[in-house]
Amino acid sequence: MRAAALGFLAGTWMLQQLASLPDRRWPLLLPVVLLFLWRTATMRFTRVRLAGFALLGFLWAVAVGHSMSAGGLNPVLEGRDVLVEGTIVSLPDSLGHRSRFQFQTERLWLADESFPSTDRSTESLPGKLLLNWYRDAPPLQVGERWRLRLRLKQPNGFMNPGGFDYEGWLFGQGVRAKGYVRKAQADDENRRLQAASGHVVDRLRQTLRDGIRSTLAGHPQTGLVTALAVGDRSAIEDTQWDMLIRTGTNHLLAISGLHVGLVSGMVFFLMRWLWSRSARASLHWPAPKAAAVAALLAATIYAALAGFAVPTQRALAMVAVVMLALILQRQTRPSSLLALALLVVLVIDPLAVLAPGFWLSFAAVAAILLGMSGRIGGTRGWRSWGRVQWVVTLGLLPLLILLFQRASLVAPLANLLAVPWVSLLTVPLTLLGSLLWLLFPTLGGWLLSAAAWSLSALWWVLEWLGAWSLAQWTQSAPLAWAVVSALVGVILLILPRGFPARWLGWVWLLPLLVVRPPMPPPGEAEFTLLDVGQGLAAVVHTHSHVLVFDTGPRFPSGFNTGEVVIAPFLRQRGLTGLDMLIVSHGDNDHIGGALPLAAELSPAQVLSSVPQRLAELGAEPCLGGMRWEWDGVGFELLHPQVDFAAGRRQGNNRSCVLRVTTTGGSVLITGDIEQLAETHLLASQPDRLAADILVVPHHGSRTSSSEAFIDAVAPQFALFPVGYRNRYGHPKAEIVERYRQRDIRLLDSASHGAIRFRLGEPGGLRLVDTWRQSARRYWHRESGEFDG
Repeated sequence: MRAAALGFLAGTWMLQQLASLPDRRWPLLLPVVLLFLWRTATMRFTRVRLAGFALLGFLWAVAVGHSMSAGGLNPVLEGRDVLVEGTIVSLPDSLGHRSRFQFQTERLWLADESFPSTDRSTESLPGKLLLNWYRDAPPLQVGERWRLRLRLKQPNGFMNPGGFDYEGWLFGQGVRAKGYVRKAQADDENRRLQAASGHVVDRLRQTLRDGIRSTLAGHPQTGLVTALAVGDRSAIEDTQWDMLIRTGTNHLLAISGLHVGLVSGMVFFLMRWLWSRSARASLHWPAPKAAAVAALLAATIYAALAGFAVPTQRALAMVAVVMLALILQRQTRPSSLLALALLVVLVIDPLAVLAPGFWLSFAAVAAILLGMSGRIGGTRGWRSWGRVQWVVTLGLLPLLILLFQRASLVAPLANLLAVPWVSLLTVPLTLLGSLLWLLFPTLGGWLLSAAAWSLSALWWVLEWLGAWSLAQWTQSAPLAWAVVSALVGVILLILPRGFPARWLGWVWLLPLLVVRPPMPPPGEAEFTLLDVGQGLAAVVHTHSHVLVFDTGPRFPSGFNTGEVVIAPFLRQRGLTGLDMLIVSHGDNDHIGGALPLAAELSPAQVLSSVPQRLAELGAEPCLGGMRWEWDGVGFELLHPQVDFAAGRRQGNNRSCVLRVTTTGGSVLITGDIEQLAETHLLASQPDRLAADILVVPHHGSRTSSSEAFIDAVAPQFALFPVGYRNRYGHPKAEIVERYRQRDIRLLDSASHGAIRFRLGEPGGLRLVDTWRQSARRYWHRESGEFDG
């Protein structure tokens, strides 16, 4: 069973690494493979059978991939108003300025067409939509049917090394298009067609969520209690997530596999005790079987409260396998039960391998089974519990470094207290309080308040641990061989005492922690234009220095590209310090991520044309004429000159302009300068504008990129930092044509994702990669050469 599960896992994982799906006829081979595995079932397990299970996993993933890829948004509908009828199928997430929800489509037609027939309106339905309703959104409830005027586009996310694959997450959620609600142009638009019906569990979840938020209004732990009760994490603040990650306790404070297992275990032992008290009941059916049924039912109900989120699905599969084994009285090794649970999860959802939680949850259980088995007369009580924390922390270390480039060093201490505290105190108070709130709101409210205060007490300890300077280890993304070596080391270290040569585990683990990716040698630099949507963020790093130019936008929700794009990219590259941050000017799409990024990386120096906006960082004015050299690479600020900066000119034209030069390539980063600033640069220093790479001024707007300026720079590459189908229409077609006429190669962040160059190599300038192409998977939005 274990080898079969590993083979199936390998095949499923291999399919998810492909840029395009194999032909849809491949799954026709599934019966042949199944027949082969059935005919060879009595044979000793061989490499051929292992390959057979890998092929089975691959073909099954192909079939599911094709099924999920069907029903995408017709490209002709992008950017046009459409009318859609459908049902709200997720808990609406209301954050003041907007409501967000998933919407299952039933009919769709262009808004400028007359009401179509049913056949016409169901053509090319995009299935499930992720929608935002801005400005004056009415109260929404899951299960309601609406007719909405929408503007839709294909699922789109940032594409950067080290970044979160948002398009992959949307694909796994079944979302086939994103959009927002437009202003109604007629009385029958943006209208509720039917009150909430069906979706009983989700409606209950929404009632509980709203009740908890009302009961605990103003309490700092409201978001965490809500997450524990109904699995809705939307109200957890960013600072709280940061602390949970820093202390390695983020798995505790939302409905997770641990809690599903805890609830099922508590119900199992309680039911077994109660059932065994009745001789008549025990004669009719053994207490362990009755307890297993009750535990499985409790786990299912609790998972339903979380909306059957992916982590709870995995936990429910594990619980189901264990409880069914008890009911059927099958004596099975724990490792075989884990393997069977793995198979069940992958059959239900082959895309589960994309979720870090999938790997972490199964790896944690496997580490516990390995580290706590075969221990005759082993430790008990708190010492045993302490060893569990040590085993899990060490066992997950290679995966945490691989997936997130960081790991909590205080996690064993934090979880030693937090796991029993949350499991035995907070979760029971939360669940009992939620249940009673539905019947007796006052009594339920007291228990929910007690749960919140229990979290406040725990939070004090977590903040104390998280404040330690060495609370978290961060490093670059490890090399593949170092991860394999570390896994060998971890297995050796968590084996029972007495196993020969366990100390060699530290030797095998060492490469993971000390091997770093090579940095550019002196005289060379790496330049990366990051994909931050409609905004600008660029990174230049030399042999031992790092510069970030602009930080992309910050949104009203608090989401910002400093934290979610730039910081993960720097971690992935092993760049743990920031020598200089330059913020070209004060527009949100350039300055938005500056403060969050600085909070994480503490830049040694900050320059900006709006230093007063970044006074808390000790920012200084960026002025033309400032020059410095790092590791043989030259940096020079060309704009704004002192006389220009002292004038009345504000905004875009005061953007900092940076030129980076090596012996084999140069780059000019221009912020949002317009033709006024371009003319000033042409008049004051025309001989210093030439560059091999030009980050196009102002995203390719009509107000920039004059012909004289382009000719003075004479770049080989022109890079447009733009968002996919952005509302400004950048870059403008006439500006694109202006560059094309000069045979300049055009790249843009919307079509190519992050764009990476190497400057100063013996062969000169080199385009290393474009991330949307090099990291492409079959679920990603189609892209190609930039067509303006």
